[in-house]
Amino acid sequence: METGLDKLISALRDHSSEEKELVKKAYEFSKSAHEGQKRQSGEPYFNHCFATAMNLCELNMSGTVVAAGLLHDILEDAGTDSKTIEENFGSDIRFIVEGVTKLGLVKYHGTDRHNESMRKLFVAMSQDIRVLIVKLCDRLHNMETLSHVPEEKQERIARETLEIYAPIAYRLGIRKLSKKLEDLSFPFVYPSEYREIKDLVKEEYDRKQDMLEKFRKAVAKELGESNIRNFNIDYRVKGLYSLYKKYMRHNKELDKIYDMAAMRIILDKEEDCYKVLGVIHANYQPLPGRIKDYIAFPKQNGYQGLHTTVFTGDGNIVEVQIKTERMNKEAEFGIASHISYKSDFKKGRANQGLEWIKKIIPLSIIKSRTNSKENRDVPSWIRDLATYHNENKDKDDALTDIKNDFFSERIFVFTPKGDVIDLPVSSSAIDFAYSIHSDVGSHIGGVKINGKMRAIDTQLKNGDIVEIVVSKNAKPSRKWLDHAKTTFAKKQIKNSS
Repeated sequence: METGLDKLISALRDHSSEEKELVKKAYEFSKSAHEGQKRQSGEPYFNHCFATAMNLCELNMSGTVVAAGLLHDILEDAGTDSKTIEENFGSDIRFIVEGVTKLGLVKYHGTDRHNESMRKLFVAMSQDIRVLIVKLCDRLHNMETLSHVPEEKQERIARETLEIYAPIAYRLGIRKLSKKLEDLSFPFVYPSEYREIKDLVKEEYDRKQDMLEKFRKAVAKELGESNIRNFNIDYRVKGLYSLYKKYMRHNKELDKIYDMAAMRIILDKEEDCYKVLGVIHANYQPLPGRIKDYIAFPKQNGYQGLHTTVFTGDGNIVEVQIKTERMNKEAEFGIASHISYKSDFKKGRANQGLEWIKKIIPLSIIKSRTNSKENRDVPSWIRDLATYHNENKDKDDALTDIKNDFFSERIFVFTPKGDVIDLPVSSSAIDFAYSIHSDVGSHIGGVKINGKMRAIDTQLKNGDIVEIVVSKNAKPSRKWLDHAKTTFAKKQIKNSS
């Protein structure tokens, strides 16, 4: 009969024998330390540590991180001290366990009171991203067992998960985690809305199941006839909470949501993605404005792929997502796919979509931790941040940036030369100008959007090409504050006007 340890070791993929021995040692140590302790469900407390470690294995984290997951509650709940952890497992694991323990002490009480919680989260992340990965996997199992927690605490924990942890997982590109965290939180935070959308989805998805399978077979035949080989086709159902948000944006008109069940085509090479897109469009009429090239222009969290929405010819409309195996893996695991024991980063790729982190990480803290010889699992982009000049000295301003920028949806607009500028939804040409340079923002004489002169307070749309006409005599006006979205633009306007 397979034991828990056997199951855990078998879940370690491509790990060295030394890493497996480390995990075995941590397993036995944690199991002994938590002996006799029970969770509120009545099950052994160690089951939670084991589940956290299994979640980390699913993200293919290193043996060091999996061991830290097994030990993550040992300081707070088992009476073991930091010195004992370091003596048995080294300073690296001690640091991760301490970091997770400190995060566990912070209680969240809504978006207006989460400054300290957010600050500690990001300080921990800046010191060692693995602290946050362990915390996310810990939170996932806590959400899976939330029904055993006293009812008066359930809503607070679920809201914290929905408003902080799930968005962080999404922004790190770990969609596999963010989707689960959202859907586990949803029924506790919005119970009536959850029941409504769940019933709608079951009815609609059951109706579409046969259509999707028929469409899949037709597409597979067409790809084969076009000499495209080595592909996999499946379809995925949109997460309930993600669907609920889109459902509300479309005024509860479910038939306007085309990606409730999207078809995915997975290929070996990037160039094959574009060939497949051509085949799809040659056989099925695409919807105008629904073709998205996230390969050339990745989402802010690094997501890549081609998206198109087409008429299937039988009265249905389906979104088709086309990706390579690498893109699909990174869509599921995000930054975690890079923090393996190999730390195999492709130059440049690791930094894509992670510029937002630079706004919120204290430079001195990054330097102190990333210079550590022991911190080998930390990916190169964290170390690269040590050279970044942190201009924002005001902690309150930094936290405002997080609220406005980190949690908001994004748009991508372009300079006339084709450079991509990433801004929050509802940003104006004023925000665009300041994102180019403070001097450009302070001397806006006019603006061209898609080649036509527009008012400088015009809200920008995804894909707009924006050109700022600079005038030496122009200067900011206090009225601009009503149309600026980003904290940086507002700050510059206040300082200049």
